[in-house]
Amino acid sequence: MDRQPPRTTSNEIDLYIRTYYSLLKSSGDVRVRAFEEAHLFSNSSLHAGALAPEPDAAAFAYSAARLPPNMPQVERLVLGQSLEQFSRAGLPVASWQIVRTRGRRRPLRYDGAGTLAVFVASASDIDDLVPIVTAYQIEWNKVHERLARAGAVPDGADPVAVAAALGITVDDARSLAAGLGDATAGLATIAARRCDLTIRLLDGSFREYQRSAARWWRAIEGASPSVGKRPVYFVSSNSHSLANLLGGYAFAHADELAAFTRAENPEGLAAALDGTLTGGDDGARANLLYYLLRAYLHDPATSANRVAQVQAHDAACGIRTIASPGRIDVTAQIIELSKLRLADMDPRARVPGLERLATSDAVIVNIDYPLGMAAYHHLAALAEGVGEIRGVYIMGKAATLNGRVGDVMISKVVHDEHSGNTYLIRNALSAADVQPFMRHGTVLDNQKALTVRSAFLQNRSYMDVFYREGYTVMEMEAGPYLSAAYESTAPQRHPKGEIVNLTDLVNGELGLIHYASDTPYSRRQSLLSKSMSFFGMESTYGCALAIARRILSRELAS
Repeated sequence: MDRQPPRTTSNEIDLYIRTYYSLLKSSGDVRVRAFEEAHLFSNSSLHAGALAPEPDAAAFAYSAARLPPNMPQVERLVLGQSLEQFSRAGLPVASWQIVRTRGRRRPLRYDGAGTLAVFVASASDIDDLVPIVTAYQIEWNKVHERLARAGAVPDGADPVAVAAALGITVDDARSLAAGLGDATAGLATIAARRCDLTIRLLDGSFREYQRSAARWWRAIEGASPSVGKRPVYFVSSNSHSLANLLGGYAFAHADELAAFTRAENPEGLAAALDGTLTGGDDGARANLLYYLLRAYLHDPATSANRVAQVQAHDAACGIRTIASPGRIDVTAQIIELSKLRLADMDPRARVPGLERLATSDAVIVNIDYPLGMAAYHHLAALAEGVGEIRGVYIMGKAATLNGRVGDVMISKVVHDEHSGNTYLIRNALSAADVQPFMRHGTVLDNQKALTVRSAFLQNRSYMDVFYREGYTVMEMEAGPYLSAAYESTAPQRHPKGEIVNLTDLVNGELGLIHYASDTPYSRRQSLLSKSMSFFGMESTYGCALAIARRILSRELAS
């Protein structure tokens, strides 16, 4: 095994990062155009058409999905870490309109007059947001110039007309329309003016990030005062998988979900409903019910009542959800193992001897995975607040360089671009833990993962270095989590640029598992061009089942 950390060779990416961090040190607003040259010549794989004269519709759609729908009205972005910080800068954002994006859980507030307040939880938010906004502006202005030459705004509902006006393919015109939402109105807005955004960073100090994470943990302790005194299994996943598997609301209300689906036909799934529910495949039935539950809970007419019903059911099963603790948009769940109702659990999650959990004092602390370095701050805050961590389990989506969308990857080596460390771990999970729940995807264990700073901050030459070293999984949270896991046991902070062997150092155990959502260098599929949607349920719940069963088995053996 190669015992040297991989050496990257992307000077263009390094220059881009240094450029925007140096400019954002300014106490005033910085024009996004100041980032454009470094962005253009970074050769980002996610923005392959940056230097081309024709619009890169895929890059624009990706960026627009991670910005709010009112982005065409935004002129200025201000980045800060807390309401108090914004207030000190003269921005009363507490009274501003809350806005959201489709592709990020980043908290945003809009003043209605062109200023967007962006709450950042770590440096990863900056690494993520700056390239997104820069790509958005570059592609907006390309479309503006093409529309100016065309002399008319095409009907956004006609992809052929849009393609002809902009000199792009019909498929790209559809991608552009998806990014704009109301394509006709969006094109008219772009035609009317160039985009000239500014960004201001109020403070980006490491200490402020730590304070935010500490506030998050104090809010969790306030809602569940005993959590710090009990053995903890920490899980970073999402806010639905473990609750569905261990709470069982969807199973208990299967008839109600079926009636809703037949009446509303979300995503055209009504046609597949009866065959799946009666087909004898319990796994497919469960996964469909979980997916339908999401649509059921998001029905605007009844959403609030239904969410309250689910939370009441979960609470009776020992599952408590704490939404946005400390005003940090990382939802947490406290799951008391002794209160689980075994009859309600997904049958696939049951292991022998579950009745003995009635005497367990342990809890699962499950959080909705944070972005990048925020993972480090949140696990570090939790580790300071609890007495015993029996396991750390990290589940997330990733890009794969050797698999297909829907596959599952289990890694034993992680190179972290934040610390420069290569972490060696003894992964508590294996292919055998997941394969029984997979009918379509492949489970690949003994993999090597790369934690990147941002989806935009990579190019082909950069990735070739890692691919030659055998790294085939690209994600954004594992490295920071492992740095925090190291510090939870070691008497000093994590090193930098070293090989770090965690196989015997960390108390408890480590589980790391990803499901493939992207194949960035595949000819079959462009990066981030395909939404997982219902297709991703098998791999998502395969991963969650492996973690749930591992925790339950470990607790029964303790």
